Amino acid sequence: MSSFVVALDVGGTSMKGGLVTRSGEILRTDRRATPRDRGPAAVIATIRSFIDDLAAAGGGTPEGVGLAVPGLVTAEAALYSANIGWRDVPATDLVPLDVPVMLGHDVRTGGLAESVLGAGRELSDFLFLPIGTGIAGATILHGEPYGGSAGWGGEIGHIPVFPQGEPCACGQIGCLETYASASAVARRYSTRAAASSSPAVSSPAAVFVTAERVAALTASGDPLAMEVWGDAVEALSLALATYTLLLDPSAVVLGGGLAEAGPLLSDPLAERLQERLTFRQAPPLRQAALGMSAGMLGAALLGWRAAGFTDAGTTWSLDVLKSPRVP
Repeated sequence: MSSFVVALDVGGTSMKGGLVTRSGEILRTDRRATPRDRGPAAVIATIRSFIDDLAAAGGGTPEGVGLAVPGLVTAEAALYSANIGWRDVPATDLVPLDVPVMLGHDVRTGGLAESVLGAGRELSDFLFLPIGTGIAGATILHGEPYGGSAGWGGEIGHIPVFPQGEPCACGQIGCLETYASASAVARRYSTRAAASSSPAVSSPAAVFVTAERVAALTASGDPLAMEVWGDAVEALSLALATYTLLLDPSAVVLGGGLAEAGPLLSDPLAERLQERLTFRQAPPLRQAALGMSAGMLGAALLGWRAAGFTDAGTTWSLDVLKSPRVP
């Protein structure tokens, strides 16, 4: 079998793993639940067993291991994650094999994949903005993710866009994430629909509607959904206008579940962003190319970099990368 690396994208709910060759062929993908309810030690044990099982499935010793993990991260250690609860975990504690290993922040690792392999392949400077349960960004400068002086860079989801707005779980008021994340869109619509007995909600007790459902209702002209969706677009335009004026990105690459709405999101967002940037051209908005596989593919790049191949991915074909997808 070809030489390979083990790549693992560790999320708060699940872990997506794979075996990726030097030429970019994905030999295997798999997924496991993240047992964070059992504490950080259980998460670490699951990561180690997952890596062991993936390596065994490859029929040999991997050239390296790359891991994308949430929280404050360096290449050598997972320093802190509120979602998982770990502190100061060396990369070597996460890997049961005596092979080179490299860690990366989950969103910045997805941004690296989009930079080397995906929608930002020919761009040197752009913002990767996955909009999912929460919102975080990856600032790509000269083709590489930039994490700031201490690794906290990219927290665009906690830019206060409406200073007199709703409280955010982070303790601030009116954060972007409170209005424009997929979970916020679902929550804000569900709360209002239940209060107003909207026909889109089956009964007053039904208080949860998905963001995907809100998007469909918006497209069909439901007034309440259009209002909630409009708030999300407005919040995103405010945050992106600030980001653009500070860093002048060549593009904004939209990913995550909410971006799957396509033009329903990108068209009004592009229009509002341009209206805000009165004296200059707004950066174009692009759809992310790698979808839910971005984190795992970015981890594969880290694995090959750990093994000494710093040019990993530059010749990989998107046709190869798209099959098989992470389950």
